[in-house]
Amino acid sequence: MKKAILIIILLVFVVAGFFGLRFYNKYFGNNVEKDGYILIPHKANFKQILDSIAPYIKDRESFEAVAQDKGLNTSFKAGRYHIESGKGNTDLVNMIKAGNQSANSFRIGDFGDMYQMIGKVTKKTELDSLHFVNDLDGVAQEKGYKGVEDLKKYFFIDTYNFFWTVSPREFFAKFEDQYNDFWTSERKNKEQQSGLTRDQIYALASIVYKESGGKKDEMKTIAGLYLNRYRKGMKLQSDPTVIYAINKQTNFKEPIKRVLYKHLSTPSPYNTYANAGIPPGPICVVDKNSVDAVLSAENNNYIFMCADPARFGYHKFTASAEEHAVNAKAYQNWLNSKNIK
Repeated sequence: MKKAILIIILLVFVVAGFFGLRFYNKYFGNNVEKDGYILIPHKANFKQILDSIAPYIKDRESFEAVAQDKGLNTSFKAGRYHIESGKGNTDLVNMIKAGNQSANSFRIGDFGDMYQMIGKVTKKTELDSLHFVNDLDGVAQEKGYKGVEDLKKYFFIDTYNFFWTVSPREFFAKFEDQYNDFWTSERKNKEQQSGLTRDQIYALASIVYKESGGKKDEMKTIAGLYLNRYRKGMKLQSDPTVIYAINKQTNFKEPIKRVLYKHLSTPSPYNTYANAGIPPGPICVVDKNSVDAVLSAENNNYIFMCADPARFGYHKFTASAEEHAVNAKAYQNWLNSKNIK
């Protein structure tokens, strides 16, 4: 009798263990075949979620059963989700139901205009570029601007993290907060002392950034040079402004490697060979260093600058027209030797 009872108890434990192990594996055991990311749009249905996750899991049926049991078929949050090795069905379902999505990194570079930037950014968002442009146009108009292009000064070159589901207004709010934090009382004092408007500061900063190639060690020198030209009533005559004027006309589809004499008359308010004064706005998204370079420009007497073929990416500076002519000739000869046209 006792032996029979022991056998029964043992069988109960075996059966319980069997079903317990199945339950554990179904809900908590690793069901990830390979790491990856899935995208779940706001308008997705349950089948789309299953189809998206299927390539990354071992057992679709067990995931579907757990997902239905936990209500994923009726309630989920859109997002970009990391399917990570070692995770079970419960982990995956809870992640999607809670909206614990993984951020994407966005590199904001020296884009010539906002449309370029938006085109790149929206490749990593749920919304298309037209939706972004329209919403940001609305933001610009609420601020009293004509359109999205006038928001360029709010952005700084850097790498940022955003969710795939970010809305245009959420996207802009991050940069507006950064912009407001940047303009400390110290910088505002320098702004007042400069005698320039903020738009002029950003326009000059964009020229400084382009002329320096983003190299911080020449920025203050270049800023001082252009301020000298501006305050003397000279035309700024910056090649990057000519390139920008041409790019705007061609929708940035014809890269200019070398500014030629024929380019200098390109009709545009941004062309500083054709127009005196500071352009009406920045010719690119800038970085913080270039704005600081304008606010704390080097006090020098330079009027001329020319690329230095002996130090790629750097320049020769001078206040002498004769010396500049020699420098310019050396640079032109170098361009010709490299067949750069």
